[in-house]
Amino acid sequence: MGLALTILFGFAMLLLIFSFVRMKQLAKKEKKEIDLVSIQLMEEINRLGNQVRNLELDAEIFAKEVGIQTTSSSKRVVIREVLDMYKRGYSLEGISAQKDLSINEIQQLLSPYVALDGRRKVANES
Repeated sequence: MGLALTILFGFAMLLLIFSFVRMKQLAKKEKKEIDLVSIQLMEEINRLGNQVRNLELDAEIFAKEVGIQTTSSSKRVVIREVLDMYKRGYSLEGISAQKDLSINEIQQLLSPYVALDGRRKVANES
């Protein structure tokens, strides 16, 4: 009986050691997979960053070729925000209230980019 217990205890120890070794191997494999995904993600981010820079440069070149006067960065930000809000369905009144600009100013900012219709529904007003 003592021999059987000793054999079972030894077998249990071997299984325990084997499970630790196996866990280490799996952890290394998972770490390699995570590193690979991380590298791929960083490459994609760099590629997208390069594309954004190229688009910004192309837009600037196009604006200069056409003779459009580029606006200051703060005005460009306001135009971008107003245009974004308009495209998301905000009414002119709602945009005007959030940006502290008159409706006429909002219409002037949007006029080069969208055809304003007077039938715009009121949405997302604050």
